[in-house]
Amino acid sequence: MSAPERHTISRIRQLLEESGLQPRHDLGQNFLVDLNLLDLIVQAAELTADDVVLEVGTGTGSLTGEIARRAGQLIAVEYDPEMAKLTALEVADQTNVTLLNQDVLRNKNHLADEVLQALRSILGIAQQPNLKLVANLPYNAATPIISNLIATDLPWTRMVVTIQLELAERMTAVPKTGDYSALTVWLQSQCRLQILRKLPPTVFWPKPKVDSAIVLIDRDVIRQKSITNRAAFHEFLRDVFTQRRKHLLGVVARLLADRIERPTLEAIHHAFGWPTTVRAEELTVEQFVAYHNRLMSH
Repeated sequence: MSAPERHTISRIRQLLEESGLQPRHDLGQNFLVDLNLLDLIVQAAELTADDVVLEVGTGTGSLTGEIARRAGQLIAVEYDPEMAKLTALEVADQTNVTLLNQDVLRNKNHLADEVLQALRSILGIAQQPNLKLVANLPYNAATPIISNLIATDLPWTRMVVTIQLELAERMTAVPKTGDYSALTVWLQSQCRLQILRKLPPTVFWPKPKVDSAIVLIDRDVIRQKSITNRAAFHEFLRDVFTQRRKHLLGVVARLLADRIERPTLEAIHHAFGWPTTVRAEELTVEQFVAYHNRLMSH
């Protein structure tokens, strides 16, 4: 396969100008123009011909072309129809790319049915199905894209994503800090996470008003299998962290009032060695998993 033309800032400007386009601020279109960082993303993904890759937010197709050269199959999703056209031109000679011009999300808690169908179809014919998410994610949709992919039964193994630095810090946070959240526990209970590089606004065009980060997320199957009911755990985390500063015992007593009596909950807390005043933000990821597993047994 021939190497695609690299998308420097001048090249992206040229592509948009020729198409009569401007970056859409309402869609958060900030293009990564540092080619070394694009190379870092691809290298960190460790792509092979056995990989099926999902890319969300293709823009002009700069990263898309690099992925297509290395992966077995690529499903590229771009919401903006004009950007989808530019991506299509970029990978016109690649037979391993499926380009979807649509929203990747059905709603904040589910990936779009068409995207899931395309992924399952391609993964179903792969001899060794292996899914990776490699993308400069739209900042306003990064959390549900990552969170909902983890919630599926798809055989994903790795994500290398560019996201807002603030989100990266929430993902990698520790208990008893302001960044520690339901998302933190959900990801760390099933993944290993690493911030590979913090990015200033100057590596993008147009420059965003926030710092960004490239994050590596690897699936941890052993941790994932330790969760009795992942769907229930996901919902439980969202519920308790909406009241993170209230006493956990009272929050859970109200949530599970139809299933578990308060004295039983108090006994569970006592067995874990927690005071009745413990809050959600104080529990470690491992404690959350063990606690929810215990609740599920009642």
